[in-house]
Amino acid sequence: MSDTPPDRLSVNPKSPYFQRELLERGIGIRFKGHERRDVEEYCISEGWIRAALGNKMDRKGQPLTIKLTGPVEAWFERPAEGEAAAEDAEG
Repeated sequence: MSDTPPDRLSVNPKSPYFQRELLERGIGIRFKGHERRDVEEYCISEGWIRAALGNKMDRKGQPLTIKLTGPVEAWFERPAEGEAAAEDAEG
């Protein structure tokens, strides 16, 4: 696995950009210089995030989101399992 997060990722299992194994590693998002914990989806190349709009839900029970534009940075919070074992063996 790469240590670089994908260009676009979503936490919604119905999205084509959902990847469970990457989300299990934890993704950190910095938007306009501030770390965000409420990001539902992001796209680095297009420069936007979708964030939950409070506790509001749509008629299907999904959280309402708002699309915000600006510079987006993403990183993994934990290394991949294979990479962690390799680092332990080296150190």
